[in-house]
Amino acid sequence: MRKFYFLLFTAMLVIAQVKAQSAGLIDGNATPETKALFSNLYHLSKKHTLFGHQHATEYGHGWMGDWDRSDVKSVVGSHPAVIGVDISGLSGLPEQVIRSNEDKLRKNIVDTYHRGGVTTIAWHFSNPLSGGGFYWKDSVSVPAVKYLIPGGKEHQKYKQILKGIADWAKTLRASDGTLVPVIFRPFHEFDGDWFWWGKAHCTAEEFKSLWKFTVSYLRDEQQVHNFIYAFSPDSKFTNEQEYLERYPGNEWVDMLGTDNYGDMGRDAYRLDLAAAKLKIVSKLARRNKKLAAFTETGLESIPNSTWWTDVLLKVMKKSRGRIAYVLVWRNDSRSPTHYYAPFPGHPSTADFKKFYNHPYTLFEKDLKDIYKKQL
Repeated sequence: MRKFYFLLFTAMLVIAQVKAQSAGLIDGNATPETKALFSNLYHLSKKHTLFGHQHATEYGHGWMGDWDRSDVKSVVGSHPAVIGVDISGLSGLPEQVIRSNEDKLRKNIVDTYHRGGVTTIAWHFSNPLSGGGFYWKDSVSVPAVKYLIPGGKEHQKYKQILKGIADWAKTLRASDGTLVPVIFRPFHEFDGDWFWWGKAHCTAEEFKSLWKFTVSYLRDEQQVHNFIYAFSPDSKFTNEQEYLERYPGNEWVDMLGTDNYGDMGRDAYRLDLAAAKLKIVSKLARRNKKLAAFTETGLESIPNSTWWTDVLLKVMKKSRGRIAYVLVWRNDSRSPTHYYAPFPGHPSTADFKKFYNHPYTLFEKDLKDIYKKQL
């Protein structure tokens, strides 16, 4: 009998190992470095969360364009582990401006890779069929999704835009020629109404069609193999069914995320609710062998001097989820109040240093060979 239970235990262990190994990317042809990044984020998230900051190395509070600088590094001596950038400047502009934007972004992403950090790409995509920018503006904006998807009258225009992004993505090469992996997070906060791709401006099926075509065109037709695809609604869900309302399916998504400012102090401090939402995301991700992330959060101006440990860290720990990274929003270079990470002299710097030193959080200096498969 003891031998039977030993064999049963061994079989269960093997099954568990196979399940753990089955976690992988939706792109079977992903580069080795992209696969390694996914795998390492998956395993690091069991005990740690990488800290990220949007536009961290492009500009900060009172400065812009300085080499190897970030407000986070100025406070704790390390860049964030995750650097957020945006490809909003790669379409809808004069060709010369687009080329300049491509060059600047490419350098930023490659520099981050050489330092050992991770890049996540958002897309504040200006409406290609009307004015209004990426926001929805009544009487100006066109509900473009239904026109851009397969069968839509402007589908070819969308393909041209994606072709430009694909061509650029394939130039993201390190000094040794390696393609740099990135986390690509298009059409975020789609459950709100503020963007033209939001819930009020397209049906669930139209949104799913847009997502599927975007992935399939980049991955299969244009052969982009250095993307990890992240799906991130805002925080309007309260259960799995609501979260999955516009989910295109497991074969189209690598990472599940959520953006949540409202529960983190912007509207109110609803820490239990914020943690519960992160737990939903994390459970869904684990069940489906995906990564999970807190894709955007923060408190503008950080008026709470202990927000980092009393709010953010508590929510992350309370969720008991495997959260690969958490990213706070940008520090505007010109605005005296629009910032989400501390800078030297800010009242929250002492608490941020505690957050930095906590074993749960990882910054760029903590990352070791994240683009190499760990044995």
